[in-house]
Amino acid sequence: NQMVPGVEGGVTKFYPSADQMPIYDAAMKYQSEGTPLVIFAGKEYGTGSSRDWAAKGPMLQGVKAVIAESFERIHRSNLVGMGVLPLRFTQGQNAESLGLNGSEVFTIEGLNDQVKPQSEITVKAKKSTGDVVEFKATVLLNTDVEVNYYRNGGILHYVLRQLAGEGYVVLHENRG
Repeated sequence: NQMVPGVEGGVTKFYPSADQMPIYDAAMKYQSEGTPLVIFAGKEYGTGSSRDWAAKGPMLQGVKAVIAESFERIHRSNLVGMGVLPLRFTQGQNAESLGLNGSEVFTIEGLNDQVKPQSEITVKAKKSTGDVVEFKATVLLNTDVEVNYYRNGGILHYVLRQLAGEGYVVLHENRG
């Protein structure tokens, strides 16, 4: 747990106060304030996860993106299905090398209707000092279908909008 060194389990800090509390309580406070969340992770994020629930939990807690060095293949797909954006650090970069500690306010630029599979976007992390750390990340939406799922907030929202006839434009259809 990089947010609360020396403490094991589901504990984090709530910013800007830096109060230590259970992750769930912090997530609910962020949600009540309308603050979306970002997870930073190392290599093989999601390895050993329990199917789609491992992506549902963070989504329900308000996580909008996960930026990792790499992802377990199925977990990455489950994140997309839940409407959580998987982003990969540039080779050789991670939260530690960029000097990020979780207290920053993040802006993810380049997520618009023109986003393409495997495109590069810019992430800006504003520190409490006012300094900004800027870095590139790869959007791990691997197909046009995944882009559509993400734009719609996940598979369920995509299907519901399609059934209601109000979904985003389908980029292509495979009529195999």
